[in-house]
Amino acid sequence: MPDRTALTARQQARLAAYTDAGYNFDPDRLADYTATTGWRVDDYETELPAEAPGPPAERGSWAAAREVLRRYSFPPPGLISGIFLPDQPLEQRVMVLRAQFLGVSFWFGVRIGGVTDEVRPRPDGGQELVWGYNYRTLEGHFERGQIEFLVHKDLTTGRVWCHIHAVSQTGRIRNPFYWLGFRLFGRPLQVRFSRQSLQRLKTQVEQMLQEGWQAPDATGPTVQPISADKDAQQQLDKNQ
Repeated sequence: MPDRTALTARQQARLAAYTDAGYNFDPDRLADYTATTGWRVDDYETELPAEAPGPPAERGSWAAAREVLRRYSFPPPGLISGIFLPDQPLEQRVMVLRAQFLGVSFWFGVRIGGVTDEVRPRPDGGQELVWGYNYRTLEGHFERGQIEFLVHKDLTTGRVWCHIHAVSQTGRIRNPFYWLGFRLFGRPLQVRFSRQSLQRLKTQVEQMLQEGWQAPDATGPTVQPISADKDAQQQLDKNQ
């Protein structure tokens, strides 16, 4: 993927425009977004191959899951067929997601809202190492909210697992056809995305461990600069 110096002035302007796009919800109020206040709060989890107790192995299950999360190669290709990543560091990354819905492709913008890299205390008195990130919906997205992808390791037992935590609500959809379709099918697709993402992540981690740390083939999203796709550029133009 080319770095920022390889982009033209126009491409850099488009990237800057989307980078400055606002969220379509208030991230500072995440604690207020509960089922009682009309938001969906979802948690999904999958077990990964365990390791020996102590810090993660250099090429073990936890490190493999971190690599899969970083590459964003785990989303199901039937739901997300294109992802365009600019060259920013992970904590500054903006992504344009192309989703398939009702036979039509829709482009949505999201931004990484935070990267987690920490040791956390456990209720049993032990500690766990946690790494991951969240991304948040930008203006124009059919949904609003945040989804977080985290890989954990219990440093006492060696257990490794991945967790998805999502807070979401249907956003403003002006087109009545899309609004009705999203009301009928949006929730099942949302659940399917999280469940299949975890299944694919587990498969890719196991593949990396079995094949000597070779990164799995990305049969899902294609990772490339925003400038490589004219539809992504048109979506950026709308935000200038």
